[in-house]
Amino acid sequence: MKFQEGRAVRGTRTLRGGRPARRRTYGRLIAALAAGGVLLTGCGSGGGGGGGEKAADRRATGAGSWPRPAASFTAGAGAEGAGAEGESDGRAASPPPPDYLSTFALDVDTASYGYAQRTLADGHLPDPATVRPEEFVNSFRQDYREPGGDGFSVTVDGARTTDADWALVRVGLATRSSDGAAGAEGGVGGEGRRPPAALTFVVDVSGSMAEPGRLDLVRTSLNLMTDQLRGDDSVAVVTFSGTARTRLPMTRLEGHREQIHEVVDALRTADSTNVEAGVTRGYDVAVKALRPDATNRVVLLSDALANTGATSADAVLKRISEARTEHGITLFGVGVGSEYNDAFMEQLADRGDGHTAYVSDAEGARKVFCDDLPAQVRLRARDAKAQVSFEPRNVERFRLIGYDDRRVADDAFRDDTVDGGEVGSGHTVTALYAVRLRPGATGHLATATVRWLDPGTRAPHEESGRMEAAALWGDVWTQAPPRLQVTAVAAYFASALRERDGGWERVPGAVPLGGLAAHADRLAGRTEDPAVRRLAQAVRQAGRLTG
Repeated sequence: MKFQEGRAVRGTRTLRGGRPARRRTYGRLIAALAAGGVLLTGCGSGGGGGGGEKAADRRATGAGSWPRPAASFTAGAGAEGAGAEGESDGRAASPPPPDYLSTFALDVDTASYGYAQRTLADGHLPDPATVRPEEFVNSFRQDYREPGGDGFSVTVDGARTTDADWALVRVGLATRSSDGAAGAEGGVGGEGRRPPAALTFVVDVSGSMAEPGRLDLVRTSLNLMTDQLRGDDSVAVVTFSGTARTRLPMTRLEGHREQIHEVVDALRTADSTNVEAGVTRGYDVAVKALRPDATNRVVLLSDALANTGATSADAVLKRISEARTEHGITLFGVGVGSEYNDAFMEQLADRGDGHTAYVSDAEGARKVFCDDLPAQVRLRARDAKAQVSFEPRNVERFRLIGYDDRRVADDAFRDDTVDGGEVGSGHTVTALYAVRLRPGATGHLATATVRWLDPGTRAPHEESGRMEAAALWGDVWTQAPPRLQVTAVAAYFASALRERDGGWERVPGAVPLGGLAAHADRLAGRTEDPAVRRLAQAVRQAGRLTG
């Protein structure tokens, strides 16, 4: 997909009924269905926090010693192309834009980063096509304050890079955590006001799932979830290999936990992989057992390596889209396995207004089942979109790092028929911009606004945050807050991995992978965050593989 700089209309398409939505690259999905992951693991105590070709050595031409910023502004219910102006997507230069707006649908996926970690640990560099920078950035815990109500807080901050006149500007959005505390009967998402959950687990039991760390981890995960869910929650289990079977119809947890454990423990691998049959059966079960008062969700656990059944992408996508539009059933895809069809899972989750994650070990599984899935049971926002307005007097050029497939038309920001993203409780969403400042920039720099629909009433709401040029921190590596530095490491790492395809413009201020790993090591010590320590390890692995 190719976007032009700052065009007023970017990446839109029209669905049945004339509804505009984000453009998707369906050719990748058709190939995925023809060729053929998600794996889940269990909850325990704890949960996690929230991955290139060697970047060219960049000389520090503008680090300087800027003073401490006057303030950073938070609100809420709380490349380089000489002479070019406006927005760039990092891939191609184009004429100056008619505005200084950047609009995108929110995204809390993390599968791209998880799969990159697994690929690097196996001694290989990830395919650049699977590297989505926003998913690297959103894989780490942030320092945004929570809003007081059910909406978003909006935080805008930033710091100078080592490239003269360039800065990184971070737009951070956060929702409030679930009400109450989770417990044995408090269950996933806690007590309080969260609605009951109706979860249909669609489990891949094909031969490829026999590899250690796939179906065995799924069984452990589902058993732990069974113990965590509330009595008024309900689950169904569908399996698929060559064909699909309903192993457990939608069943309330109260009084039936032992029965559910028996079904999960009996799961065994079979032969081929008919993803289309599994997804279709799963949605049939979910629609038949629809609970109007509940959060209805299909959870797909697979490596997504389809090799039998219908290979028409349209058939699968249409079923998912209809269930979402007509019944509000959303999809959560969890990928597993050393061979994993990332494109397939991303496309399914996008059409299902859901999210993707990737797990390769018990620690990643705990994050998925103790943090990600529970948070989605309590939905805070539907069709959420963000729009950032840059001040032309102070900003010469800006570039949103990632979100390539999530951009929407600027003039569709307040069109509530346009598809956005779904965000659960306790989630943070981060968008990082590379911003080229005009000489002597002072005063207003940017305003970020998030718009969303109430999950129940579908009433629209907005919240904004703003930033002044004086609020920029000095050098990102020596003066910015630790969590902003972690965000920079993740973005530069993803950029280095993407550069290998030859069509990606390096993010200004990039440092060699060795230096990036050193920054990550230092930040792991400051934050005491194991996830940042693993980031440093992944960067070092990429450095070794690129020489």
